[in-house]
Amino acid sequence: MKVMVGGTFDPLHDGHKRLLKRSFELAGPTGEVVIGLTTDEFASKKVHPFHSYPDRKKDLLDFISNQNYSSKWEVEPLSDRYGSALDVDFDALVVSEETLSVAVEINKLRKEHGRKKVDIHQITCVLAEDGRWISSTRIWRGEIDIHGRLIKKG
Repeated sequence: MKVMVGGTFDPLHDGHKRLLKRSFELAGPTGEVVIGLTTDEFASKKVHPFHSYPDRKKDLLDFISNQNYSSKWEVEPLSDRYGSALDVDFDALVVSEETLSVAVEINKLRKEHGRKKVDIHQITCVLAEDGRWISSTRIWRGEIDIHGRLIKKG
């Protein structure tokens, strides 16, 4: 199975790791995972700072390499909400609760362009200690760490 997933992955937190793990589980040992990593230009639309594309890619590569996944995989630049998901043949898209609407839109556009719809697999977001979602925004604000632990203010 060929699976696609995308994001900024900055900083790479436990929610991102769940998303990636699910992508590799779906792909299976003989499948392929294509990871769209937002370009710096696309990431600049975020409300928080972000590390450079090469730094984010290195963190992603380090994480994946340490997981011993048997699926083939590649990282490709993602310069808009859709990336290559509108044009290439693949089987499934893995998204979070936050990005489900983008996946629905991708399927709608694929259908309009005569392409087959793909399966959408939504993971549940990982909760922090306070019961709210772990998010890059919260991490950048200094509220939580990458594992969702609350950061105590001095």
